[in-house]
Amino acid sequence: MTTIDSRQQAQISIRGLHKRYGDNVVLNGIDFDVLPGQVIVIIGPSGSGKSTFLRCCNGLEMPEQGDITLCGKALIQQGKPLPEKQLNALRQDVGMVFQSFNLFPHLSVMENLCVAPVMLRGLDKTTARRQALSLLEKVGLSSKAEAMPGSLSGGQKQRVAISRALAMSPSVMLFDEPTSALDPELVGEVLQVMKMLASEGMTMMVVTHEMGFAREVADVVVVMDGGGIVESGTPENIFTNPQNERTRQFINAVLTRQ
Repeated sequence: MTTIDSRQQAQISIRGLHKRYGDNVVLNGIDFDVLPGQVIVIIGPSGSGKSTFLRCCNGLEMPEQGDITLCGKALIQQGKPLPEKQLNALRQDVGMVFQSFNLFPHLSVMENLCVAPVMLRGLDKTTARRQALSLLEKVGLSSKAEAMPGSLSGGQKQRVAISRALAMSPSVMLFDEPTSALDPELVGEVLQVMKMLASEGMTMMVVTHEMGFAREVADVVVVMDGGGIVESGTPENIFTNPQNERTRQFINAVLTRQ
């Protein structure tokens, strides 16, 4: 795990993160740093707190305790968020991709990509369209610019969702199980786009069950269980020489299923 000394240069810095729903403790004192250009892949059993941890990193979930600094600015201090206007402005630096796509069904692919940069970033429509076309070309979907989301496959929808997040020129990208809602044959096309982003130096946090992606792309693999980080390290260490018994159990179970 990255040390506290790196806090000043971290893209995301997390200290003492606690979150509960009623009597259910979801996050139990997480400390972690994400450095610029790092790809952090978060794995662990269902219910271990992975998605809640990710959603706290852009203020979609609010912890009871803890500090989160995003791109050098305090997002949450002692469990208290920024005022809503400042929070929304800071969130523009963080792209978020969900498992359920969340495209606007009544807008074309092009309109989905243009609406936020025009309304929130103040881009003129011509510039926004030019940027959108470039992003769609990047993910292999330039021919779908005027298509409606309902006409796309699941993999295409998720690639559009990634492009829409990138259209805001974020400093960090968060992915919450981006392939879990896809048919198996469509998973590869989405992972390929994510690999491309990683190769270009995008700072990324990814919650996923795709162990092959974690082994190939991650700089750091984080293993969560019971609301905490039980182990973190390079893919080589986590998958071939885990130090924690819970990590060994989880890795063995996952690899046996695959």
